[in-house]
Amino acid sequence: MQYRIRNWSEYNAGLKQRGSLTVWLSEDALKQWLVTTPTGRRGASQTYSDQAIATVATLKSLFHLAGRQAQGFVESLFHLMGIQLSRWT
Repeated sequence: MQYRIRNWSEYNAGLKQRGSLTVWLSEDALKQWLVTTPTGRRGASQTYSDQAIATVATLKSLFHLAGRQAQGFVESLFHLMGIQLSRWT
């Protein structure tokens, strides 16, 4: 038995949808992305929350990225969403 495509426009739309990437972050996650309170210990304060680090690590693992590639990926997503990722950018 051989499968034949009859509706090419629907088939093409399905193939394009496979490459679609949707990223959703809740407002709560965005508010907690940066650590704003000092730790009270010596040394540099943390910049990103544990939740932010876990999110980037998940994306890193999911897309088989190296560390800096994952950082660039997340920065580009935030740039496209119009969200300021860190205090320095």
